Amino acid sequence: MSVAERIQQKLAALAPESIEVLDESAEHAGHEGARAGGGHYRLIIVSREFAGKPVQSRHRMVYDALGSMMAGEIHALAIKAYAPGEI
Repeated sequence: MSVAERIQQKLAALAPESIEVLDESAEHAGHEGARAGGGHYRLIIVSREFAGKPVQSRHRMVYDALGSMMAGEIHALAIKAYAPGEI
């Protein structure tokens, strides 16, 4: 299973209505995080769990769901987290 697939699997805990994970690791070849093995990803996620929460709380919810992946497999994660109807 790819890291992107594992990210989607872990974020299922947030009951997303839609989720898109883009692996941008190749664009960061030679970057310190790439050499250490951690990848660069872009996430777009829509979940009712985010309704009424500020951006920082939404990001924390994503980080909490990903757990230990943030300390190894993921070096950088660009997050766009929306509640339904916000996009």
